[in-house]
Amino acid sequence: MLDPFAFLYRATLALWLAAAVFSESAQAWGPVGHQTVAIAARAQLTPAALARLEELMSLEPGTTFADIATWADEHRSPETAPWHYVNFPFGDCNYRPARDCPDGQCIVAVLDEQLRILTSQAPSSERLLALKWVVHLVADLHQPLHAGMAEDRGGNRYQLQFLSRWSNLHSLWDSGLIHHMGEDAPTLAARLARQFWPSAPGSLSVRAAAEESCRIARKPWFYPAGAVGQDYIDAYSPIVEQRLWLASVRLAALLNRALR
Repeated sequence: MLDPFAFLYRATLALWLAAAVFSESAQAWGPVGHQTVAIAARAQLTPAALARLEELMSLEPGTTFADIATWADEHRSPETAPWHYVNFPFGDCNYRPARDCPDGQCIVAVLDEQLRILTSQAPSSERLLALKWVVHLVADLHQPLHAGMAEDRGGNRYQLQFLSRWSNLHSLWDSGLIHHMGEDAPTLAARLARQFWPSAPGSLSVRAAAEESCRIARKPWFYPAGAVGQDYIDAYSPIVEQRLWLASVRLAALLNRALR
């Protein structure tokens, strides 16, 4: 017999996928990655959290959850650029605030602060802004090179060839591997739900998630030599899928607590 929760989850996901509207501008993780996380997370919200979410989003009529997922990149500025990542030194994935996040200007400190605002009694407009940051930064936190090495600026300075074009490692993980899958956000979200659901309830220590991403970026062979071949794609595309799904599970868990 089908679990009632399973039926509700899949029905909700199907309805959301059918109704979603997406933009095509380029973002970190790529718009497909961010929107995939948002779609999958929304389908995992409790009815109470979903109702609170819709109340906040009603402040901007016509805005979709996919819009919220990419808002932070669309409004990136020199002041907020450091909020999207944390850089660790070579050989050390242990987060040290004074060293890795001076003046609180990194994804770990900023995400904690935006979560605090979202769960506070701040005006709805401030909480909506915090929601936009939380949805985006939780996804960024699960892209391994958003917790990469300071020495190469999270892979941005590591040049490579992918599909006969010059690129860099950060760009490969932001969008290259996802685009190679050939799926739009609704299709990818639905496939990941079929592939990974059900899963254990998500829990997220922002610091622990950053260290987790850092350790992935230190795995042997993570930095390819020269051109990226099919062996690299086959080895790391499953990790991309796992990170996207885990981000959605953890984002849903955070919002279910914050929007009760």
